[in-house]
Formats: sequence, structure tokens, C-alpha cells
Amino acid sequence: MSSLGPVHRMPVRVYYEDTDFSGAVYHASYLRFMERGRTELLRTCGLNQGALMAGQGESAYGFVVRDLTISFITPAHMDDWLEVETHIVTLRGASLEMEQIIRRQGAALAKAKVKIACVAQGRPLRLPESVRKALSQV
Repeated sequence: MSSLGPVHRMPVRVYYEDTDFSGAVYHASYLRFMERGRTELLRTCGLNQGALMAGQGESAYGFVVRDLTISFITPAHMDDWLEVETHIVTLRGASLEMEQIIRRQGAALAKAKVKIACVAQGRPLRLPESVRKALSQV
């Protein structure tokens, strides 16, 4: 899929707490790394999730993961430096789709497709125009 804008890149160091008994990164840790990547992409767009959920500037809303498909290719290990790549693929009415890749020295370790829904009070909310504009310029 093509991207709406440039790829956001975020470095991550693998710590002991991210691994299982064998020293390989535990599968749920990849999800945490990807969540951080999505959050930092939003920050790059000028969107602070805490402020959005608190309703600063407009009504309160937030983002939730609606669908996530992840492929694990090869494991990362303790002390590895990884890079989380995140980019927006599509913006829809109340959602956006992203692709993420976790790499070590350029080699893909895990890939994910993520659908994020905008919600307010537990219900879907059309992406506010200010958010749509900010995300379109990533």
C-alpha cells in the first residue's frame, strides 16, 4: 500500500523486560513498540492523545485499535536497537489505516496493518477536520 506521507521512524532499545525466558522479544512487546510508534507519529502531527481525551480545544475523543494483523518474521533479542516505522495508508470517515514495520539494521522483523477508530463516549466519531488536516500533512 502507498503512504499518505512520509514514514515516521522511532528507535527502540530491547530491554530484559521485553523478552521471554529465551532472550527473544516476547510477542506482546512488539505491540507495545508499535503503540509507541503510532503515538509518536500523532505527536509529530501536533496531536497529543492525552489532551484530545481531556477535550482540550474541543469535545473529548480518542483513538482505539479496531483491527490489527501482525506477521512475525524473525525475532529480536535483548539489547537490540530496533526501528519502528509507521505510516498512514488511508483516512476514512471515522478511522484511519496504518502500516508498521519493526526493523533491525534494515531487516524487517515484524509487520502490521492497523485500523484505528476515532471514538467519543464509546461510539464512533467522524475524524474532526483539524485531525484530518493534521494527519494528511504527515
